[in-house]
Amino acid sequence: MSKVLVIGCGGVASVAIHKCCQVSEVFTELCIASRTKSKCDELAAKLAPVTATKITTAQVDADDVQQVIDLINAYKPDLVMNIALPYQDLTIMDACLACGVNYMDTANYEPEDTDDPAWRAVYEKRCKEAGFSAYFDYSWQWAYRKKFEEAGLTALLGCGFDPGVTQAYCAYAKKHEFDSIDTIDILDCNGGDHGYAFATNFNPEVNLREVSAPGSYWEDGHWVEVAPMSIKREYDFDQVGHKDMYLLHHEEIESLALNIPEVRRIRFFMTFGQSYLNHMRCLENVGMLSTSPVDFEGQQIVPIKFLKALLPDPASLGSRTRGKTNIGCIFTGKKSGRDKTYYIYNVSDHQECYREVGSQAISYTTGVPAMCGALMLLTGKWNKAGVYTVEEFDPDPFLAALDQYGLPRSESRMPALVD
Repeated sequence: MSKVLVIGCGGVASVAIHKCCQVSEVFTELCIASRTKSKCDELAAKLAPVTATKITTAQVDADDVQQVIDLINAYKPDLVMNIALPYQDLTIMDACLACGVNYMDTANYEPEDTDDPAWRAVYEKRCKEAGFSAYFDYSWQWAYRKKFEEAGLTALLGCGFDPGVTQAYCAYAKKHEFDSIDTIDILDCNGGDHGYAFATNFNPEVNLREVSAPGSYWEDGHWVEVAPMSIKREYDFDQVGHKDMYLLHHEEIESLALNIPEVRRIRFFMTFGQSYLNHMRCLENVGMLSTSPVDFEGQQIVPIKFLKALLPDPASLGSRTRGKTNIGCIFTGKKSGRDKTYYIYNVSDHQECYREVGSQAISYTTGVPAMCGALMLLTGKWNKAGVYTVEEFDPDPFLAALDQYGLPRSESRMPALVD
C-alpha cells in the first residue's frame, strides 16, 4: 500500500521501524536511512524474517539537503519519517518540498550550533518578543506553512509522546470532556532505574540542553520564565509512586496556547532523581554542557559532544532498565456549566517494552506514536495541506491506534491536582 522512508536508526527510530513492520498491510515497503548504513543493515536483517514489509537500507547525511533529495527521488516514498536529530528538521523539510512528498518528525527544530550569528540574531529577537529563551521553538517550521499548503503536502510536527500524544490528549479532552479548558498540566514521569550513576534516556545533547534551559509556562496570555529547576512539586503517580518533578519549558505548550486559546495556564513537569540533578549541575558548572568549541591540544572539541561520547548510549539501556513510565495531562475546566477535572495518561513498563522491541520505555513511548502518526497520514485519516501539530487533527483514530499498538490510555475523573 505505502512506501515509507525512515531517516534515523537510533533508539526511537528502531522502535518506530519495529512497529511499522507489525502493520505490513500499510507499511508495505520501508527504507531505513542513516549516516551509518551498517546500523540500518543490522536492523533490517533482524526484522526481515519476522515481517512481510519489504525493507531496504541507504546511507544519507541528513545535514545535506541534496543528499536527502537524491535519496527521496531514488526511492520515491509516500512519506518521509524524520526520526533523526531535531538539528536536521529543516534540511529534510526542504528536501520533501523539493520532491513533493509528505513529512513528519518527533521533535521541533533547534540548531546544532547555538553560536551561529544568523541564527543567534533571530533567536534573540524571538526571546525579546515571545518571552522565553529555550533554544527550541516552532517558529522555524511554522514558517514553512504556506510552502506546504501551496505544494498540497502535509508536514506533521512533533509526533512522539511529549510532544505528540500529550497534544492528542488535549484535543481529546477538548472534543469529549470539556466545553472549555482552564488549565493543563502535562506530567512526564520516568520511574525507571538503569543502575548507572548518570545517563540520559535519549540523545544526551538534546536531553541536557532541554533540562538545563530556563523553565517557562503559559499563563494569562503570556510566557512566564523562571530559573532552571526552580519550581518543584511532588506527585503520586499511578503504578510508580511519589516522585519529585520540576517545571520545564516544553514545545507543546507553544502550540497548545495557540490552538486552545481559552486555556488560562499550561505547565509541563518532568521527574528527576537527585543523583541526575547533581551530576547535571556539576557538568554545567564546569562547562561540559556547552555547544561552543574549545581548543584542546590543537583540536577543536565541542564539550557536550565529547560528553555524549563518554555517556552510555541510550539505545543500550533497555536490557538493564527496570520500572515504569507514566505520562499524561491533567485538566481543569467546565462541562455543562459545572467545574470539572480530568486526567488522561499512559503507563508503560520498561522491561515489557524491551521484550517486545529491544528498547526501554522512553524510546518506546516516542517510537510508537511516530508509527501511529504515519499510519494516520498514510491511511488518509489525517489529510490536509500545510504544517500542523498533533492537536490540530482528530484525536480519536490516533488514540485508538495507540491503544491497539502498545500505548493504551488510562483515565481519572477525580485526579489529585498540582498546586
